[in-house]
Formats: sequence, structure tokens, C-alpha cells
Amino acid sequence: MRTGVWLIGARGSVAATSIVGWLALRAGLAEPTGCVTELPGLRSPALPALGELVLGGHEITETPLLKKAEALAAAGVVPARLVDALHDELVTVDGDVRPLPAADTQAGTAALIAADLADFRSRHALDEVVVVNVSTTEPAPAPLPAHADLAALEEALAGPDPVLPPSSLAAYAAFTVGCSYVDFTPSTGARLPALHELAVRHGVPYAGHDGKTGETLVKSVLAPMFALRNLRVRTWSGINLLGGGDGANLAEPAANAAKTASKQRVLGETLGYQPQGTTRIEYVDDIGDFKTAWDLITFSGFLGTAMRMEFTWHGCDSALAAPLVLDLARLTAAAHAAGRHGPLPELGFFFKDPIDATAHSLDEQWRILADFVGSLPGGEH
Repeated sequence: MRTGVWLIGARGSVAATSIVGWLALRAGLAEPTGCVTELPGLRSPALPALGELVLGGHEITETPLLKKAEALAAAGVVPARLVDALHDELVTVDGDVRPLPAADTQAGTAALIAADLADFRSRHALDEVVVVNVSTTEPAPAPLPAHADLAALEEALAGPDPVLPPSSLAAYAAFTVGCSYVDFTPSTGARLPALHELAVRHGVPYAGHDGKTGETLVKSVLAPMFALRNLRVRTWSGINLLGGGDGANLAEPAANAAKTASKQRVLGETLGYQPQGTTRIEYVDDIGDFKTAWDLITFSGFLGTAMRMEFTWHGCDSALAAPLVLDLARLTAAAHAAGRHGPLPELGFFFKDPIDATAHSLDEQWRILADFVGSLPGGEH
């Protein structure tokens, strides 16, 4: 199943790391560490093979993909030997990166985005195209009546005023040409009733949002431990220090608020109550694409005895996210090929704030994901 993966933010750190990793795996130059679809419980002929993927995307910057990969290598995010070995392949992939188009109306911009997607599918004879948003986090938009009804949305998009944030406009364009959509960011994406209506109309699936790669991944493992042991979490506070483009973007208060809300939500959903405490995000330019999170948990046990736990997570955001981007593209393409449309709650394993998810602890989400893969035509384990 030849599958296109169209990355919104195609020359950003996550996208470039995904592309380098995909090329290295395809060439047999690296192991699939971090790719959960390569684990025995999820490996399946129902998923497109890594060699069947074709990557491209939209980007607002003009820095060539090769230059971005070289910068990531200099920062220790990807091995320099891989960038050197994949020089020609990176230049070739960059040929499928297009400037993000713009028109006088959002309807016109959506039509141009859709035309780029249709051209990508046609030129590469693709069976499926999955649009994956890995661009910077947007502020949450103000609610509008047009967000709730597709007919009203289509009318509003033809007007002079912006109606949808960029992530949602990309989802709208994708759905109109039969492409599925995954939001790896905390941005709104497809999470609007009108866009759900459009996805159902065109018979395409979508998933998201906000990839679970670091501190929240640890929360989704630890929080069920407290719940299952009937230990009362009194406070849970954390501070996240990160650099790079994502850190700079999250220094903006509205984007920061969207991100921190997503990070805290898992606690209330897992514990059944919301403990006191907050998550703070601070930009530290010097640490680049790496991030450090420190969390303090206070809890009470038998007879109210007060106790505490602390943990520190230090990781490379792009290296943690990139294999999941490839996983999600393969899983979403397989779901579309199997006739699924609308939200894919079975992919909640990958997200901080999964759409329509029924489970929030990592082990429960894993079981749901494995069952989903096993249910795909040809995917029986």
C-alpha cells in the first residue's frame, strides 16, 4: 500500500528527524528503536511497510531540508553519519516540500492546499495520503458558530475574515480530497464538530492530539499506580524547560496555555479527580531541542501519612516524537484502507489528549491499540 505522509511543518525539527529516520530505516542504516509498530504485538502486514512510504509536506521557511538535518546533527539530535549518507535522498524529499499557500479567502487557501495534496498523490501513484501536523502550537481559537456546522463553515470560509486556525484549515483541505489527518500538536486540528461532519462525509479518519513523548508519558504510567493502590494524590506540579523553535513558540502565553492544559488533563482523567498543582513551561534557548522536566508529587497513604515523590525526565523531543509520527501515519493509512472514518480513539496510546478515548493509562491504551491492529484486514496476530 503506497502511502504518502504529508507533513505540515516539513522542515521543522520533528519533521526533519522523521524524514532522516525514515530514510535510514528504509536503507537499513538504523534500527527501528522507538517505532512501536515494529514491536511483535503490533507488527502487521495490514500496515504499509516503511519502504512503501513517500514523504513530503508544506513549510513556511525556505531553509532546505538538508541544512535543517545538518543543524540537527550538529546539535546531537540525529547522527551526522546518517545525514552524510542520506545527502541525495534528503535533497530528493525536499523536492516534495511546498510553500504553504495563501489566497484572499480561507476557502481559496484550502483549495490550494488540497491541490498540492492531490498533485502529491497523483505524481507518486499513492493509495493513501495521511496529513500529519507537526507545526508549532497554536493558541486556542475563540469559538465561532461556524465551527459547529459544516454548511455554516463553508459559507464563512468564503468570506474575508479568518474562521479556522491553520491546523484546522489543513484538516479541512485534507478531508475535501479524501486524505486522513493526524494532529501531533495541541492545536485545534480536526477537533471541531463541523470538521467531524466533513470527515464523515468524505469517509476519512482522523486522530490526535498532542503527541505523548516525555513528562506526560511518565504521568500516564505513574497516575494509574496511585489510583490502583488507592493512594490520594494531593498535588502534582511540574516545570518543563525546553529550547528550540517549539520552546520559543511556547514562550508566547496563548500557545503556552494550550500546551499546559493538554499536559494536565491526563491526571484528572486517570485519577478521577484533579489534584492541586500546575505545569509550567519555560524557554531556555541554550538547551536547544532537548528538554528537562521535573515533577513533584505529594500524596497521602494509610491513616493520612504524608509522602512525596519526585522525578526528572531529560530527553530529546524530536527523537522521541519522530518514530511516533511514522507509526501514526502507518496506522491511520491502514485504518482508512479498512474503511474507518471519523475519529480513531484506538490511537489514544500516542496522545496526551486523545480524541474520544475511553482509556487514559498507558497499559490500557496499549491493549486497545493491539486489538485494533489485530482487527484490521490481514492484521490478525
